[in-house]
Amino acid sequence: MASLLKKIAGSNRPSNNINLPPMNCHTVVLAKVVILLFISSVRPSHQSGTIWTDQSALLEFKKGIVSDPGNSLRDWSQQNHVCEWYGINCSTSTPQRVERVNLKGNSLVGTISPFLSNLSNLILLELSDNSLGGSVPVELGFLSQLRVLALKQNGLGGNVPESFGMLAKLEFIDLSGNELHGRLPVILLYNCTKLRYVDLSTNLFTGHIPSQLGYHLPLLTNLLLYSNQLIGGIPESLTNSRLLEEIDIENNSFSGVLPSKILMQMSSLRRLHLSYNNFSGDDRNSNLVPFFDAISNLTHLEELELASNLLGGELPASIGLLGVNLSEIDLGYNLIQGAIPPNLSKLVNLKWLDLSNNLLHGSIPSELLLLPNLLRVWLSDNSFSGEIPSPPARCQIGLLDLSKNNLSGPIPSAFGNLTQLRQLKLSENQLNGTIPLSLGNTKLELLDLSYNRLTGALPAEVASLNSLLLYFNLSHNLLEGQLPTELGQMNKVGEIDLSTNKFSGEIPESLGGCVVVELLNLSHNNLQGQIPQSIGNLLSIKTLDLSFNHLSGPITYSLQHCSSLTILDLSFNNFSGALPEGGIFNLLTSDRIKGNHFCAVLPGHGIPSCHSKRTSLMHSRRGLILLVGIVSVSAFLATVICGTVYMIMRKRSSKRHKGDDASKNLSMSITSGFPRITYRELVEATEGFEKSRLVGSGSFGKVYRGVLGDGTAVAIKVLQLQSGNSTRSFKRECEVLKNIRHRNLMRIITACSLPDFKALVLPFMANGSLESHLYPKGEPSSRLSLAERVNICSDVAEGLAYLHHHSPAMVVHCDLKPSNILLNDDMTALVSDFGIAKLVMTVEGSAETAAATANSTANILCGSIGYVAPEYGYGRSASTKGDVYSFGILVLEMVTGKRPTDDMFGEGVSLQRWVRKEYRSKMETVVDAPLTREVSDQSLEVRKMWETALVELLELGLVCALENPDNRPTMLGAADDLDRLKKYLAGDATATFTSSIGLSSASVGASSSDYW
Repeated sequence: MASLLKKIAGSNRPSNNINLPPMNCHTVVLAKVVILLFISSVRPSHQSGTIWTDQSALLEFKKGIVSDPGNSLRDWSQQNHVCEWYGINCSTSTPQRVERVNLKGNSLVGTISPFLSNLSNLILLELSDNSLGGSVPVELGFLSQLRVLALKQNGLGGNVPESFGMLAKLEFIDLSGNELHGRLPVILLYNCTKLRYVDLSTNLFTGHIPSQLGYHLPLLTNLLLYSNQLIGGIPESLTNSRLLEEIDIENNSFSGVLPSKILMQMSSLRRLHLSYNNFSGDDRNSNLVPFFDAISNLTHLEELELASNLLGGELPASIGLLGVNLSEIDLGYNLIQGAIPPNLSKLVNLKWLDLSNNLLHGSIPSELLLLPNLLRVWLSDNSFSGEIPSPPARCQIGLLDLSKNNLSGPIPSAFGNLTQLRQLKLSENQLNGTIPLSLGNTKLELLDLSYNRLTGALPAEVASLNSLLLYFNLSHNLLEGQLPTELGQMNKVGEIDLSTNKFSGEIPESLGGCVVVELLNLSHNNLQGQIPQSIGNLLSIKTLDLSFNHLSGPITYSLQHCSSLTILDLSFNNFSGALPEGGIFNLLTSDRIKGNHFCAVLPGHGIPSCHSKRTSLMHSRRGLILLVGIVSVSAFLATVICGTVYMIMRKRSSKRHKGDDASKNLSMSITSGFPRITYRELVEATEGFEKSRLVGSGSFGKVYRGVLGDGTAVAIKVLQLQSGNSTRSFKRECEVLKNIRHRNLMRIITACSLPDFKALVLPFMANGSLESHLYPKGEPSSRLSLAERVNICSDVAEGLAYLHHHSPAMVVHCDLKPSNILLNDDMTALVSDFGIAKLVMTVEGSAETAAATANSTANILCGSIGYVAPEYGYGRSASTKGDVYSFGILVLEMVTGKRPTDDMFGEGVSLQRWVRKEYRSKMETVVDAPLTREVSDQSLEVRKMWETALVELLELGLVCALENPDNRPTMLGAADDLDRLKKYLAGDATATFTSSIGLSSASVGASSSDYW
């Protein structure tokens, strides 16, 4: 905000040769008189203006705050001089007066006191990013010296007070992100003639933009009205606001012909956002020439967004004259026809081009791919034809979407030379030829070549693309030959679809290496042989479709290990033998198994019984074996019953000693390999569990800081045994921790287990939890730098990736949140608190232990409010995708500085929905205030780099927190993204990344607001 004031103060006022409608001037003067009379009757009485008047006014404001979680107003008292209070700046001249109140981002809850109007020398009032409710006080209109008023992202309602028309010196007003309604405040916009920045976006305003707006705001640079309910068009009077740099009126109901004549006079315009309205072209929506001719004179234009309107006509040649500064064009979801003009290639700084979902046709001009800075291209859902032009080696494209067109010919082998390419979508065209081997040289994360006419074999080089993260789709082509064994190297990909081709041979055993795949579709091919045993290693798989092949033999029982499998289609093959029972096989319908030669051990599925032969069992060898088996089992059962009776008798006689023995056995099993510790040692280490040693508490116990006899500082987690789940929690946490070995996961030192006392001994983390750094006590906001936040996110991702994919037992954490992430001396993050972690499978150790551990979590809530994956609320069992959701919320929390349970969220507005709505157009509204200040203090080059990193973090958090778990990435993918982001921030020029939702963010920095 300081930089904004500097910018405002340093600006020169332009010439005032503006013709105002004379009648309107009289109207405004009359309005001022009416306002003055109105306000004088309701304004709080106060003493003559002194520093003590200011102090009293601020203390009245404090009385209206009902919650101050950061304790930011703790020093606001008469014992301290008002000029030393947090967020207060006074004048340096005598007598001193309060000039600035800045309480942005302190999570204050309450109302705005009308007594703030007594701060008669106030220049800046910044209360953004809090949870202030009620209406905006009418009395604020008496702040005659006010230049900056920022109340964004609160819960304010009602109308904008007409008294704001008295703020004659106001230059900056931001009321965005509230619940204000009614018409736009005409008196404010007409009387405050020094206004430069107006942001009334994301409210409930209705009606038109005031028709005389431009006549009264000659200094206006930014007009932001997006996400309201406004109608009409852009008023002609705005041609007098010749300094306008940004117009953003997206997501309203504006209509009419594009305002070409108005825009052509805005020579300073940099950002024009008109998307998601009902604008049309000239000549009954058939002519875009007047519009593009008009804006071709705007040499400073950087962003042009017109998506989702009703624009018709063809793109004129003048689109190539839009200026060298243009970096973004978004014309998607319109009715634009014709071809892409070749001279679009003159836009040498273009980074983002979206022409998707239109009626464009013709060929794709080769000049387009020659643009040196082009990073993202969407041309999907059109009628382009001809061959795909071959890109030059210097092409920087990271995302190319040409799907759903009529393109033909081969896939250019030159795609293999694109080192930045991360997503390639060519589906639903008429491409032919073979798949270029050179694609194996790329670092693709998504490859979709489905629904084409590709022939030949699947190259081993492409099958070994271990960079793939999202999906690999070659379905509905004419590919043939055997499936390469190299497919098993795709150990990060989420989906593999090779269906409806002509693949033959056997399913390679190596497919078991695709350990995170969730969908595997090999249907409608000519595959033979049996299902390999290794398919049972795909523990994350949810859908397996092997239908319409020539597979044979019995069904492998290893499929019973795939506990996540919900869809299994074996229909129309040559399978035979008994259909396994249990797991997914109990859910199979007849449609999923028909066309085979199965028999059933038990009746069901509409298939014959395996025992349907008429031959008497007693006269066959099988019958004899069955008889012997029955006799043997009976004898065994009799022995067991006798033994059980004996044990019950013995148990009753020694019931008194049972607890001691059980605890001893548990302690022995846990502490094997670790130094033993006694209860006495723990008492001495914590000075008798002194309250001053208490560092935290949870639902199952308390954590104390202790010092062992050898001077080692430790954390001692003591369970509250009155909790019904405490013993199970203790066993479960020990079972997880004793086998964990990873730098980002908390390790166990030892444990102590007695009948009435159970404790874990863990390393002590001097820097405490992440929560204590995000929300430090006694401080208004976090001091974590951007680099520290990225490193912490990366550490957490690495730890979770190990738990999900590499640990001896696959573990679902179930309760990831800031308080369960600890920081060691060098700020390395360690994931802790496995109290409700769920072991999904066991590689080393007994399967019974894993099953018991999993069952013990069945009735425990899988996480904390705000971080719990939505599917858990529908009864779905814990899964790794639930952890991914919690991680996404955690990432968003670290960037925004807002808890998912913040009071501003509710009634359909969640943390992720709020971020998704705001971050593209107003990123500074969602980024934590300290980060905003940190970014603004950097040089231009570093600032753009950091802004790019922030967008990457936000997009990663959003994709991880998607509602549908099937669309979330794995933690391996998230960890890889964050590793590249760390390298990027460290200055590695070779580090590139494409976000998990398909946005290569190297160009995002250009779209950030100038007001950091």
